[in-house]
Amino acid sequence: ATSRRRIVRRSAMSGTRDECVFMARLAEQAERFEDMVEYMKRVACMGSELNLDERNLFSVAYKNSVGARRQAWRAVNTLEKREAAASKGAAILDLVQRYREKVEGELSGKCREVLKILFEELIPKAGSSESKVFYLKMKGDYHRYLSEFATGENHSKCAQEAHDAYQSASETAISELPATHPVRLGLALNFSVFYYEVFSSPEKACLLSKAAFDDAMAVMDSLDEDSYKDSAAIMQLLRDNLTLWTSDMQNPGSAGGDGMTMEDFS
Repeated sequence: ATSRRRIVRRSAMSGTRDECVFMARLAEQAERFEDMVEYMKRVACMGSELNLDERNLFSVAYKNSVGARRQAWRAVNTLEKREAAASKGAAILDLVQRYREKVEGELSGKCREVLKILFEELIPKAGSSESKVFYLKMKGDYHRYLSEFATGENHSKCAQEAHDAYQSASETAISELPATHPVRLGLALNFSVFYYEVFSSPEKACLLSKAAFDDAMAVMDSLDEDSYKDSAAIMQLLRDNLTLWTSDMQNPGSAGGDGMTMEDFS
């Protein structure tokens, strides 16, 4: 009887999509994001469009997996520059450089993995404007992450790929999503960060942030309480970046340049 109950419970989970989604949630709670990535990668490659919950789980899984490696790369890269400035010697620098290259390899692999899934599975199956904008924004984000450590022609290629994805997403978002939609606002936030950090264009970054903020503010009063909270949180990040970037442009030699630019992590 016990064995039969186990079989019934397992069949109720379907053993495929439902089970993978359940295990992804479990992995998230356990903060085992590499496991979460594997489960959501399976779901994304099952041949049908992701629902809203699955889409968010997929995004969270890769954001945490890649985010940890981005943070590691920044730490090692900073240390490498510090050691070089201190003239510590070729042996030490070689060790640090090889470790940075190892982290870069992992980071590149994860970014290209999610980009492949977006290109082959998710973007072609996007059945709504919201999904299309969401996935194109992700495409821009992961090309941007690649550009952060790429050099030469590879940097230019990754940066242009990121720009084109963000631009395509923006055209759809502006024409088909409300100005207060969190996906549209999150896109504007990350696209403006791209202009500031990758294209080194603070003026364009500020224009984009201000336009998104002003467009949303003009209709915020029409939102219900839950929608208001979702939109207001991203609008605060837009305003924080705008304040930081404006200050940096007005005082290019000030300590304000050490401030932290905020991006959407949803």
